[in-house]
Amino acid sequence: MSNKKKYSLLASSAAVAFILAACGGSDDSASESGSEGGSTEGGSTEEVEIPTFEQSVTNEGEAIDGGTMSIAYVSDSAFTGIFSWELYESGPDADVMAYTMGQLLGVDENYQYDDTGAASIDVDPETDTVTLTVKDGVTWHDGEPLTADDILFAHEIIGSPDYTGIRYSSDFAAIEGMEAYKNGEADSISGMTLSDDEMTLTIQYESVGVQMLAAGGGVWGYAAPRHYLGEIPIADLESAPEIRENPLGFGPFKVDSIVPGESVSYSAYEDYYRGTPQLDGIELETVSPSTAVAAMENAQFDLFTGGVPTDQYDSFADMPGYTILGQDDLAYTYIGFKLGEWQEAQTDEDGNVTEPAQNVYNPDAKMADVNLRKAMAYAIDNDAVGERFYQGLRRRANSPIIPNFADYYNADVEGYPIDVEEANRLLDEAGYEYDGEFRTTPEGEELVINFASMSGGDVAEPIAEYYIQSWANIGLNVQLVDGRLLEFNSFYDRVEADDPEIDIYQGAWGTGSDPTPDGLWGPTAAFNYTRWVTDENTAYMEDLLSDQGFDTEWRAEVFNEWQEYFMDQVPAIPTLFRKAVYPVNNRVGAFDITPGANLDDPGVGYHTWYLTSEERATE
Repeated sequence: MSNKKKYSLLASSAAVAFILAACGGSDDSASESGSEGGSTEGGSTEEVEIPTFEQSVTNEGEAIDGGTMSIAYVSDSAFTGIFSWELYESGPDADVMAYTMGQLLGVDENYQYDDTGAASIDVDPETDTVTLTVKDGVTWHDGEPLTADDILFAHEIIGSPDYTGIRYSSDFAAIEGMEAYKNGEADSISGMTLSDDEMTLTIQYESVGVQMLAAGGGVWGYAAPRHYLGEIPIADLESAPEIRENPLGFGPFKVDSIVPGESVSYSAYEDYYRGTPQLDGIELETVSPSTAVAAMENAQFDLFTGGVPTDQYDSFADMPGYTILGQDDLAYTYIGFKLGEWQEAQTDEDGNVTEPAQNVYNPDAKMADVNLRKAMAYAIDNDAVGERFYQGLRRRANSPIIPNFADYYNADVEGYPIDVEEANRLLDEAGYEYDGEFRTTPEGEELVINFASMSGGDVAEPIAEYYIQSWANIGLNVQLVDGRLLEFNSFYDRVEADDPEIDIYQGAWGTGSDPTPDGLWGPTAAFNYTRWVTDENTAYMEDLLSDQGFDTEWRAEVFNEWQEYFMDQVPAIPTLFRKAVYPVNNRVGAFDITPGANLDDPGVGYHTWYLTSEERATE
């Protein structure tokens, strides 16, 4: 499976089908003093057998000639339909793009760049340069050759003053001359140099760090076709038909047609640089999590990807005609606290930038009290959610670094197991006293915490209600924003815009394959939706991005310390780590999700997929 650029917006939960009162704690409201409210007991008392999964399957049978693979993209929200690595925001868009748009750089099993992609990469810490060289024979779907100038163009899109997306970050600002280009002070990016044959791009950085050796670690490993998009104003790109209706990529499949948010038809690109795909095409269709299992029972699709409902795992674990593959997902769910706002770049009367775009922390924000945040973390029982209702396919998260990154994940951080007594103690000591049913602010004013959560089938609302009831058990009056769940795209639009009606929100991150957290939690990261900024955190981000990080033992220690600091400050509560599962029909000849597997091996790269019969297997 292809690696994606780090960070994408995900649905917060393919949620859990359960009655909330079953998941931890008493239904009794807290006492007047708060010291006896709720229960410190978790809701899980039964032993759960955690499933294990293979990451590849090879089915018997010879490959038929061509054929079309039918893919169910399981999601409770429509994909936006932005076919551009530079402009997309959400995980669904990244997933439907992957078959067609193409990616430059290959990775190994540790998500480190290797030489297996459409371009090679050389990171030189001595000169603080990164060199990208496109290999011969790589062409766009219209037959035009892909060149390093297309990589430069991708940087120019993101660096443009008229750029409408959210990918500009410290990664780009670290390129020599990029800030001047972004501010409209220069017509080109001085730190980016093309070779005479336009097949090599050398990028001069202010500093090169070890994270740049990993996919998504600071080097933009994507290209955009200048010959196809170059005449479109950057401000108009996101809505252009060349992006939404007729995208041009260099991947193994071409886009034939798009029904926005619903389906995409792809056909094989015969001149794909790795070889003509074995399939004639792919038909991708969005399927609701609530109907996914029924679709498996009826053998409607060859492959199920996206948000396959792991809460229903026991209903499809032994589904006739399918093999279930699985792996730790590059993702985690979390509850974020709104602590400030995003400030666009500030300019003087001459248009010169006086302050960069950045997150601005508000010490007077409703959720600024760290003890309030800690209390809310201790009040919820994510151990019980994972064990009882996901059959162990999700588990309580103790850190914003996922365990997939074994060298940098700090397993010794305890996180926030349920402890209602501690939650009440923190609130009592911080001065959140009871005034009847709920607690007030330390100033004696009414405290209502507005909670944004996403819709998503029949079980999203019970999850939100479970959290709300858990917080009510410690005397906190938490209410859903607008009194209802929000649709995926509307939810993220409002969170990103720092809607003042939102105090806390339940979201999820696709982390990509680089553990470095600056793009989610750095001071200039647009994705830092909590708007949390501290001097200590900024110093950690600078250390993690510095060239001293080539000393990997030193860097691992900084990671460990940062995770302890983050969880002590808790600008967000990491709630669940999760498994991703892929039901694969038995007529699919081979399918392999092993990270770093050779793209030319059967079942790995999309061009290697094949079918063994005309009809889908039912047993």
